[in-house]
Amino acid sequence: MRSGLVFSSLTAISLVFAAPAFAQQHPAGTPSQATMPPTQMPAQGQTQSGHMAASGQAQKQKLSERDKNFAKEAAMGGMAEVELGKLAQQNAQDNDVKQFGAKMVQDHSAANQELTPILAEKDVTAPQQLDEKHRKTLDKLSKMRGAEFDRAYMREMVEDHDKDVKKFRQEAEHGKDADLKAFAQKTLPVLEQHQKMAHDTSKSLTAVGSSGGAQGHKNR
Repeated sequence: MRSGLVFSSLTAISLVFAAPAFAQQHPAGTPSQATMPPTQMPAQGQTQSGHMAASGQAQKQKLSERDKNFAKEAAMGGMAEVELGKLAQQNAQDNDVKQFGAKMVQDHSAANQELTPILAEKDVTAPQQLDEKHRKTLDKLSKMRGAEFDRAYMREMVEDHDKDVKKFRQEAEHGKDADLKAFAQKTLPVLEQHQKMAHDTSKSLTAVGSSGGAQGHKNR
């Protein structure tokens, strides 16, 4: 009996001392690896997303030289058409020429408003004033009145729209930038209409030939 009691006491004492050691190996409240918060992955993912967005934006804004030249010429040409159209409404004698000028102001103002945000997105500076070439044309026409202005203005419009239609058709068919290509495709039919009107009006003025005849053409 005595030896049994001694063995039981020794066993109890061993369990008492073993419990703290077991607790040190698996401390309460320590999260396992499965429940550890993934602190690194979100930051890494956000960084990758930021790099991808920046890369995509840079790629989107990069234009070929051909697209860039088209964008600049389209913006400058559109501004010139508006200014010359305003002048035609003031200085023209023939009613058809006045109406043509009004249409230039209306249609090219709308096209310019559509093109401006595209230029900003592509990091292309929109023109704030006419360049030297278009300024000289405006100055030359501003000194004319009546039938002289009508014929000179419409000759200028024929030449401009023949060139514009060609440039816009090339961009609509072969442009690399999707936004500029879509703009050219949308604007091209309007320019083709302008081209036909310019040719028809110019021919009618040439057929009339004189200021007196032009006045009769105006009133018919």
